[in-house]
Amino acid sequence: MVHMKEIVMLKKALKILTYSKAFAFLIPETGTNIVMSKKNPKNKEDIAGIPGRIRKFKDKAIVCEDPKFGASSHLANLILTLQKYDPEKRSAINIKYDKKIIKIAKDINLTISSYDRREEPKKIKEKEGSTISWGAKAAIDKIGQIPDLIYHKGDWGKEPMINIVGTDPINLAKLTVKIAKIYVGEKI
Repeated sequence: MVHMKEIVMLKKALKILTYSKAFAFLIPETGTNIVMSKKNPKNKEDIAGIPGRIRKFKDKAIVCEDPKFGASSHLANLILTLQKYDPEKRSAINIKYDKKIIKIAKDINLTISSYDRREEPKKIKEKEGSTISWGAKAAIDKIGQIPDLIYHKGDWGKEPMINIVGTDPINLAKLTVKIAKIYVGEKI
């Protein structure tokens, strides 16, 4: 039962997210994932996520499987990159891009940065899974710190996306629901 703490935290975060009606409106076409890493992760197998991601069905967020280690690729790459800057940043969630969400994030005082996928070097673009590491580094370099929120506006055939990062999935889930409620105009 080693590293069950990360799984338990993700399950609690999933309850927060799926209980919120507003959260479903932040789920992108490709689905949402939320991850939590072990301390000092070495690879994707040290990072737990949601197999099949969180999906939107009839305006509800649904989860098909319990969290497990090695279930995320993109957000795992993000966490592995963030670990080079701050080992406390062990959790992330992705949501759809909307400029209204960026404004909400500014209004609640989140630090924000972005990257432009059109500026991505060809050798990075050609290597599957490399974009998010390159993009995270570009977003960090742009403002000189790890932002709370990193976004990009997409590219040819690539969905625009927002990643919110933090120290644990429970607080990330609460923050995401707060953003979602403001986004849909629900009373907090």
